[in-house]
Amino acid sequence: MDVLKSFLTGRVIIKTGDITKENVDAVVNAANSTLMGGGGVDGAIHRAGGPEIKKECEEIRRTQYPDGLPTGQAVITTAGKMAAKYVIHTVGPVYGRGGKDKAELLAACYRNSLKLAADNKLKTIAFPAISTGVYGYPLDEAAKVSSSEIGKFLSGNSSIHEVRLVFFSPSDADTFLKNHAFTK
Repeated sequence: MDVLKSFLTGRVIIKTGDITKENVDAVVNAANSTLMGGGGVDGAIHRAGGPEIKKECEEIRRTQYPDGLPTGQAVITTAGKMAAKYVIHTVGPVYGRGGKDKAELLAACYRNSLKLAADNKLKTIAFPAISTGVYGYPLDEAAKVSSSEIGKFLSGNSSIHEVRLVFFSPSDADTFLKNHAFTK
């Protein structure tokens, strides 16, 4: 796991690695609306965390979101056996569907996840590149949206000390670094 760069006086860290091994207060899961696990980051988090995550997700579906978690929203569960304490689940937009609101829905994933972390008094959070896998969001566009939203949130909130953007591949991290909107 390599730290590649930091922004906003060290509050944002860009790195490569396995998000399921991040020792942070919360890791963000690029979930599907069922919250029952799937492929990519979602499947990896459910496998690494164990059955406690699925059990809590089933309860969220039963009590809060019987039709599934809406795109852009976020919920929190235990992290089970992972080093992190919590998992914040958010559903990103599928790039090929919908209209011009894709960027706003993706921004909402980051904003609502950060707000949920702050509301739960969490200090550190690690994000994958939401929607850039099977949901097909181009990483260069996602880099602009995510970095802009994270920067906006952190400028108005001092309770979150560190946001990690964890990329599985060096080439994805490189694409992000070439396209981000962080100003310093």
